[in-house]
Amino acid sequence: SPQSLPKMKRSFYAARDLYKYRHSYPVRIHTHTHTHNTRTHTHLIYSFLSSGIYIEEILTKWRGDYDKLEHNHTYIQWLFPLREQGLNYYAHELTQDEIKEFQSTREAKRRFLVAYSLMLDFYGIKLLDKSGNVARAPNWQERFRHLNESQHNYLRITRILKSLGELGYEGFKAPLVRLLLEESLCHSTLPNMQHSILEYFVYTIRLPATRRRLLRYARRHYRPAHAFLWGPLPKRQ
Repeated sequence: SPQSLPKMKRSFYAARDLYKYRHSYPVRIHTHTHTHNTRTHTHLIYSFLSSGIYIEEILTKWRGDYDKLEHNHTYIQWLFPLREQGLNYYAHELTQDEIKEFQSTREAKRRFLVAYSLMLDFYGIKLLDKSGNVARAPNWQERFRHLNESQHNYLRITRILKSLGELGYEGFKAPLVRLLLEESLCHSTLPNMQHSILEYFVYTIRLPATRRRLLRYARRHYRPAHAFLWGPLPKRQ
């Protein structure tokens, strides 16, 4: 019976991390020099990773090289920067000034979307338009099988979603999360991803109405239905 099953719990650490992200992090005073503040152009356009690989090489030559994208663990912090320190010490945290500079730099935005499309292809997804709509790529079956078993990529997807919001592409998040929910809950192509989608991906979305819409969709399709525990208790009741 439902009463005899172990009760699932939400992660306090995930909830705290994503609450801070959605509310734009604690306010901090940055004292970077002018030289450091020009890092947006180098960080997002011309920079090379600590291993000596230029971002341009990743964007132009790594597409389709799935082994390289899977096993290299440093590039993701450079392609998708955040205002928080990641595991790569050399990839510095973004500042508000750099975000403003990025949003006024056409080439930086173009390359960011190339990077996003590159990672979507790695996951078996294609970017359809400038509104962020997505769909299965032609190679989705092979890539979904890999993604279902390669769970460290779920951390990468969380970072990508956060970075989309930081750099002005908040509207791109919901189409991706909706697709992943459908694949995991309705088609069972990504069953291992269910928890990460509901615990992390949905809660990167800053607009409450959009989050609620996705959670309602998830609640309709989640099995077993009684175990669905995301969203405020009064709302679920």
